Amino acid sequence: MTKYPTDLTQLIAFLKKLPGVGTKTAERYAFQMLGWQQDQLQNLATLLSHLKEKITQCPECRCLTDNGQCFFCNSPLRDKSQLCIIATPRDAYSIDETGAYRGLYHVLGGLLSPIDGKTPDHLNLPHLKKRITELQIKEIIIALDSTLEGDTTSLFLKEQIQLWGLPVSRLAFGIPIGSSLDFVDGSTLARALTGRQNF
Repeated sequence: MTKYPTDLTQLIAFLKKLPGVGTKTAERYAFQMLGWQQDQLQNLATLLSHLKEKITQCPECRCLTDNGQCFFCNSPLRDKSQLCIIATPRDAYSIDETGAYRGLYHVLGGLLSPIDGKTPDHLNLPHLKKRITELQIKEIIIALDSTLEGDTTSLFLKEQIQLWGLPVSRLAFGIPIGSSLDFVDGSTLARALTGRQNF
């Protein structure tokens, strides 16, 4: 194995912690950063050192805030009768980019996973129920991953929300637009058949 200077080795190790970044990519990033101007490196270091202080979670929806201001909760243009339940703050931005949803969000902060010790207590249901009651929510959309953990969490939430007497729906899953049935895997095709709609 190549012996890099200690600080460079540590930088590569940190970069490898990023999702999708392997050893070779981390090395390329590290050597690229060595070519940056000192002020660029200093700006990056300052940004990283204050990241956790400046970017926090909204105490209501748990999405990310900028200087304590929540882009979603504070907007007068959003439909406050709809609530979309998501797993992470990043999901809110992905959904919002579609332009198809303009309601409020609620971040769970994780999914049920007994193996990892993630029990229903981690979902903080009392806070969710409090928001639903105070905002007088009329419709709830569950937008969680189509994984074992996502399906388990969605089913659990559906049962809880129905006990509260509210209509609940979940994002549709199925065949991606523009794809051929020849290339769709069996699980996706089965999901599409189960979730079929009137035409």
